[in-house]
Amino acid sequence: MVKIKLREHFMTGVSYMLPFVVSGGLLISMSFMIPESEMLNRIGGIAFNLMLIVLAGYISFSIADRAGLTAGMLAGAISLEIGAGYLGALVGGLLAGYISLLIKRYIVDKTPPYLAPIFSIIVLPLLSVLIVGIIMLGLLGSPISYLTESLNDGLRSIYGTWSSLLLALILGTMMAVDMGGPINKVAYFFGLWTLETGNPSLIMSAVMVAGMTPPIGLSMASFFFPKKFSSEEKENGKIAWFLGLSFITEGAIPHAAIDPLRVIPSMIVGSATAAVLSMYFSCAQLAPHGGIFILPTITNFPIFLLAMLIGSVVTCLLCGFLKKEV
Repeated sequence: MVKIKLREHFMTGVSYMLPFVVSGGLLISMSFMIPESEMLNRIGGIAFNLMLIVLAGYISFSIADRAGLTAGMLAGAISLEIGAGYLGALVGGLLAGYISLLIKRYIVDKTPPYLAPIFSIIVLPLLSVLIVGIIMLGLLGSPISYLTESLNDGLRSIYGTWSSLLLALILGTMMAVDMGGPINKVAYFFGLWTLETGNPSLIMSAVMVAGMTPPIGLSMASFFFPKKFSSEEKENGKIAWFLGLSFITEGAIPHAAIDPLRVIPSMIVGSATAAVLSMYFSCAQLAPHGGIFILPTITNFPIFLLAMLIGSVVTCLLCGFLKKEV
């Protein structure tokens, strides 16, 4: 029963988040196609950032109704600020929802009727926001900073000393683990760091192809295995492929948020496969972003496309195998 309830709460958050993923992602993609379109990119980025706030807010809303919305959105905003990504928003939304529910049941609902409006309007949001804020910042802030610094130092220490294929395997895994969260960002910025030499980077291509395959693979899976995806997931699958081609890994978040234990491992294997293939066949690029729109500038770009396709198919097949029918 608890598992079913959690899925319902996650589905509620995802259904409200989806328009922000789609609109923000499409605007960012359009900015790559249209010259001098910084405003499109900026608008898309703002809309995209709102998705974590909306996801956490409406997970909390699903649990505690209106009483949970304020603390839930705060949890999403904190996740965005500290770089906790969608996993932080999921945890924060659950935390905010259940804390708000407890405050409502054991404090607000037990007050005399003449005090209930004051407690509902002032005490409940004040307590829930304060408690959620302290817990989120206290439990997640420092650990995430330590994690990102440690991962960044670790990657730089093994760069040039470990096997390039093993490094690609690690980076591919990192790109798929949290889709725009702290681990994903460390891998991406490590790729940017390798561009500072001014030469085409094998690492950057491995990072980019690994970030493209999760949304594409999940889009394929929702098409080829329709019985294993909800209607909301299928709707997201109709646009996720384009977000993937645009190197917007966050396009996979709506699928991963609903069924993380099966979806994330599928994405990891697919992304790692694509990154290793890209590295093995010496695909390299100078551009830091762009996905399919910078394809002609990538060395061995037919192989890059093939690596992207193979990685996406791996994610698709694994997801189809691991997920249960809805």
